Amino acid sequence: MFKLAALLLAIGCAAGGAELSTKKTLNLAAIKTMVAGAEAEAQKRNVQVTICIVDDSGNLIFIEKADGAGLNTLNFCQKKARHCAYYGSPSKNAQESLKNGNLGILAYPNAFPNQGGLPIKADGQTLGGIAASGAASEVDEAIAQAALDALFKK
Repeated sequence: MFKLAALLLAIGCAAGGAELSTKKTLNLAAIKTMVAGAEAEAQKRNVQVTICIVDDSGNLIFIEKADGAGLNTLNFCQKKARHCAYYGSPSKNAQESLKNGNLGILAYPNAFPNQGGLPIKADGQTLGGIAASGAASEVDEAIAQAALDALFKK
């Protein structure tokens, strides 16, 4: 019995072990590049914002509040970025859904119907989300877009 179990185990291992998937993640260099792009855009537009980056699980990996940004921007920014990471779409999509009468969006876990956050995607994978908060919503989104453009050299 013991020999049979050992033989089956050996055959199972030799038949080809499970192959682990390769998953892209955000590293420090990518984060610094995005932050520099976002800061430059905020400075160009002369606005004081909070910038936030989360990973694909919505975990906070970077946050920076400009001196003149309101304290509420710390929460709003994280909510926008988490929406993007969880749903793989801009936070503006939730805002548009709500404007179109979809009140259900208010019950979706971690959905945040306010423009200013964008998903960070590479090769079809959502790596996380980035958001800005503190300026007009379209300006917040432009700052997040500048961060992505810096990362992907657009």
